[in-house]
Amino acid sequence: MSNLADRMEEYLKKLLILSPSGYIDIKRKELANKFLCVPSQINYVLGTRFTLDKGYLVESKRGGKGYVRIKKLQLSVENLLSTFLKDIVAGGISDERARGIIQRLYELKYISLRESRLMETALNALKAVEDNTIREELRGLLLRDMLLLLIKF
Repeated sequence: MSNLADRMEEYLKKLLILSPSGYIDIKRKELANKFLCVPSQINYVLGTRFTLDKGYLVESKRGGKGYVRIKKLQLSVENLLSTFLKDIVAGGISDERARGIIQRLYELKYISLRESRLMETALNALKAVEDNTIREELRGLLLRDMLLLLIKF
């Protein structure tokens, strides 16, 4: 059985697919009631499953009539790669973020399943590096080089 975060993610993605406007507005409290959880669990799902890396924009309006708007972005692959490259050049990158970028490229069918697995396998080799700062910097350099190679072809 899937966990709460998985079920909530699946539910929100289905709502997005069914939305003619391309976005959904939700209230944290209503969603928390539906899933019998606290609003902070909603924040966790939004902060980890609906990120810019994964192709989503989340806007929040606080207050009594507040809501959370989730929008699926339709960026061109070139714009997406450019955005990722700018972020990566600024420093290292976490394993979760790197995998999110690779997954997004696969979802957009810019890379094949085989290519995504090759990229992930190459990044997995960095787990042997003990220093986290160095590992994130190396991951950033490696991913940057892979993305630049994708742009060339």
